[in-house]
Amino acid sequence: MVELGCRVRFEGRTWTVAALLGGQVRLVAENGEVVALLLSLLVADAGFEVLDASRRSRVPPLGLLESLPEAVRERALAWERHVREVETGRPDGGDCVGRPRAEYDPDMRTLAQREEAKAAELSAAGMPTSAVTVRRMRARYRQDGLWGLVDHRATRPRTTLGRADERVVEALQEVLEAGRERSSGTLERLRVYTERLLAERHGDGVVPLPSSATFNRLVHALADGRGLLGTARRRRWRSARPAPPFVPTTVMAPGELVMMDSTLLDAFVVLDDGVVERPELTIALDVATRSICAAVLRPKGTRSVDAAQLLAQMMVPAPMRPTWPKALAMEASVVPYERLLSMDARLEGASARPVITPQTIVVDQGNVFISSSFIAACESLGISVQPAPPGNGPAKGHVERTFSSIKTLFVQHVAGYTGAHTGERGQGAEGEAVWTLAQLAEMFDEWIICGWQERSHDGLRHPMMPHQALSPNEMWAALVAVCGYVPVPLGREDYIELMPVKRQKINDYGIRIDYRTYDHKALNPHRGERSLAGDGLWEIHYDPHAPGQIWVRLPNPGQAQHGWSWETVPWIHHTLVTAPFTDFTWQHIRRTVARRGSRVQHEHDLALALRELLERAAAGQGSHREKVVTARARAGAANNGGAVWGILYGQQHEARALEPADEDVFDASEDDEEPLTDDDAVGAWPAEGAQPSDSSTAPVQEAGVPVPRRAQVTVYDPFEESLRW
Repeated sequence: MVELGCRVRFEGRTWTVAALLGGQVRLVAENGEVVALLLSLLVADAGFEVLDASRRSRVPPLGLLESLPEAVRERALAWERHVREVETGRPDGGDCVGRPRAEYDPDMRTLAQREEAKAAELSAAGMPTSAVTVRRMRARYRQDGLWGLVDHRATRPRTTLGRADERVVEALQEVLEAGRERSSGTLERLRVYTERLLAERHGDGVVPLPSSATFNRLVHALADGRGLLGTARRRRWRSARPAPPFVPTTVMAPGELVMMDSTLLDAFVVLDDGVVERPELTIALDVATRSICAAVLRPKGTRSVDAAQLLAQMMVPAPMRPTWPKALAMEASVVPYERLLSMDARLEGASARPVITPQTIVVDQGNVFISSSFIAACESLGISVQPAPPGNGPAKGHVERTFSSIKTLFVQHVAGYTGAHTGERGQGAEGEAVWTLAQLAEMFDEWIICGWQERSHDGLRHPMMPHQALSPNEMWAALVAVCGYVPVPLGREDYIELMPVKRQKINDYGIRIDYRTYDHKALNPHRGERSLAGDGLWEIHYDPHAPGQIWVRLPNPGQAQHGWSWETVPWIHHTLVTAPFTDFTWQHIRRTVARRGSRVQHEHDLALALRELLERAAAGQGSHREKVVTARARAGAANNGGAVWGILYGQQHEARALEPADEDVFDASEDDEEPLTDDDAVGAWPAEGAQPSDSSTAPVQEAGVPVPRRAQVTVYDPFEESLRW
């Protein structure tokens, strides 16, 4: 491209373009010779070549210009008009009609004369300028356009650190990074630590620290943008956050992404014997529809079996309760009930809560969700588990925001509301608590259906109605019409698979777990034998909320499908202790009863002590600690969590009742006892002071009164369902 100032090759010589005017071009040779010719003849020459065109910026960086001070910007625009007038004769670059001013007319004045005229004009206007300055501004304009005319003193990069000593900055950065995981301190502590570090590296007094005010400004300049100040919790969150950029997850189908989490509910509940404490809530939230698919409310200490129960609840329709109005039924909601009922007969009489099978579950790093039993339960159902970074709430922000909504929409209206922390707690909040755990769980289940699933959510938008916010049920109805619905019926074996698992031997005396012996005649063919597994151990599933029995996977040639079946093996003292108890209660007894005889005698003493504890608690006696232990056991028994575990304790003895073990099994003396090994000890039992939840599926009963097994069957019957499917 031929333009003013570029060098061209013409007739074998090198020329510089001195002027362009009305189709004519003036060339200046290296020896000063001047040639004027038509531009078309120049371009048509066989030896014509543009050697180096000026690199003028055609599009000025307008964004950078807007960031400049107004005076600097106006000065650059004024210089642009002056440079254009010198080069073309007109301030606008030659677009105006009419003759240019005489002193800037390219036909009458040379470029040097025009530069001298512009310098004189600017000097007369009060801005002293030389012809050399005009020539330099012309060169900068050809090089960088309007940006080249800017006074670059105003564009110099500025740092918030000012002129601070680099050694001080480096030492302070190290001190801030080292304190990321420490407890919060004052700025004076940072000053002391920085001074010590500088003395160790450079010697005492070699690198002086700035004044306190300057040092504090330096601290904020280094730490504020990186989250190195503030609360320890905030600093840990920043350090655990993955490196950006963050890409939002797009979910288009129900169950494609489900988030699970637990939180301590901001409300007191009344357990048995008047014990008052805050329960723990665990929910599963479907991101695509924002539906609360399942919820479990337990006393403090959610266990992995509770997380597995959430999986079962999600896949089982929530039944209508007798006291609920018909408006909460699925057939009265926006869900395409008739169409879904034709595919899944379980929906008959169900409440308006979606039935969603998860594909991927996002959990935190809590022991409940990363336990081997929960991972195994998810794998058995074909569910992928995705742990979130530790201490990173935004990684599961949907469920965290849902907890906040539960607090404002439901919990703060419950008697015994505590507030988020003690600073928000009113006086005598414990005395306001009137609801039991089972009552609060039932109210919460009802609120999910009528208060959450039917409430419009601003984050739910239909592609055909982008301006209309949908409710979770409306979103599920829209997505299920596109993605389809596949029912996943669960049977008794499936529920057992969701229980925590451990592997042990089957000894002559049965199976011993934490000083509890389980035995039954069904174990006779396998005593002392190795299983077909690689480790030779037998697979055992158990429920920490109901330790009265376990399930053992035993070979069964009659099972043509997989060649094995589950055998229920009771605790040998289940007739001695008939009231509900949990592993938490058992651990309390173990800590209070000293061993004085053989292992068999000690187990019998533990069972007697457990029965006495439950009887004392039922009579309103015992210490406060004992009342808390038994109250949690009864609260868990009263809250059956939707009855999804009911089949395990109700119809498992359809063919036979629980039978006591043979008496001669327990005649072994202390010398014949095997030492307690890792195989005999159950893993992951709570330590001293732990507070696991206590959940059994038996109805509420007085301690010491046997509970009929058949009475524990509630709503969902997988045996009948398997026949239907």
